[in-house]
Amino acid sequence: MNIEEIKKDFPIFKNTNITYLDNGATTQKPIQVINAINEFYEKYNANPHRGAYGLSIEATKYYENTRAKVAKFINAKHTEEIIFSKNATESLNLLAYSYGMDNLKKDEEIVLSIMEHHSNLVPWQKVAKTTGAKLNYMYINDKFEISNEEIEEKITKKTKIVGITHISNVLGTINDVKKIIKYAHKMGAIVIVDASQSIPHEKIDVQDLDADFLIFSGHKMLAPLGIGVLYGKRELLNKMTPFLMGGDMIEYVYEQDTTFAPLPNKFEAGTQNVEGVIGLGAAIDYIEQLGYDTIQQIEKEVVDYAIDELTKLDYLELYITPNRKNHSSVISFNIKGIHPHDVASILDSNGVCVRSGNHCAQPLMRYLGIDSTCRASFYFYNTKEDVDKLIEALNKAYNMFKKYINI
Repeated sequence: MNIEEIKKDFPIFKNTNITYLDNGATTQKPIQVINAINEFYEKYNANPHRGAYGLSIEATKYYENTRAKVAKFINAKHTEEIIFSKNATESLNLLAYSYGMDNLKKDEEIVLSIMEHHSNLVPWQKVAKTTGAKLNYMYINDKFEISNEEIEEKITKKTKIVGITHISNVLGTINDVKKIIKYAHKMGAIVIVDASQSIPHEKIDVQDLDADFLIFSGHKMLAPLGIGVLYGKRELLNKMTPFLMGGDMIEYVYEQDTTFAPLPNKFEAGTQNVEGVIGLGAAIDYIEQLGYDTIQQIEKEVVDYAIDELTKLDYLELYITPNRKNHSSVISFNIKGIHPHDVASILDSNGVCVRSGNHCAQPLMRYLGIDSTCRASFYFYNTKEDVDKLIEALNKAYNMFKKYINI
């Protein structure tokens, strides 16, 4: 399929003249997703699970059908293993409070990678301080990868929880999560996979990975803002206590005691983001219709071109693994001697949208010896022309500042 034809599905590109390279933060939405949300509000708007009347029953059907669609999409064994949340951050906090607080003991260990987003780091700091557990890190080598030696040294018999990002939101490094899961299980630990940066770009099979928990946000894969997913093995979720109380997660309430609903309702308190769920279902339909093979083929061609062209700029510092097989669609860089915020502002004045800052990964930045970077992150609607516009804007930025810097 022609990329320009694909791009026509995204109204924002008709309405604004931008080169959008911040897909790692959020993707743009195709008209199919927007129409699905509008159709829900125009035809089926009611509170799911709450009414015995037709409209509520219809809303419930659409809501639960999407749960089944998500389960099939990631090959979950049971539909009730899919929990809808606000975003990946909420899913990770749920796991920290409902699993971590109840299952960790003093001097047991939590192991994370140094690449983790704050959302898969800060909650575990609180868990460690509260329970007396120890928080350890797997560090990266000079190729921005986690070595086998680091995995086997840091994950021990004391390790009870391993948190690992599938793809780094800063470096674009693709971690071998299947290998990490296999080794962690051998040591007796459970593994939480943050798939926020991977599921927009590649097929995820939770049974093949043997992931204990896996989380992602819909808005990074064409769905609306404010909808996330937590997958967990049923036997683990059943043993966990609820994170939020009230609303639809209740079975019976007495004056002094309450019993909770079975999965998945136990973890979905209150009125849910039904439009977000409907939009997520439409986003999955769009991705499956396009196909991950097509997505990866388009992205590889554009990202390879971007790396080739950016490498030619001797004033740039790139933060990517040299092994392109282990690299996704994220490219972090700096113009040497210039603050990333200044670079991003100049790029914006030329219609190029990139991220600048620490990308919610301050420990990683500190480990790399830098404060922040610019980040260009690509998706299947990006083109080589977008890369050319990025290069042109970077050259303008460098020429503005070069008399003030010494490379």
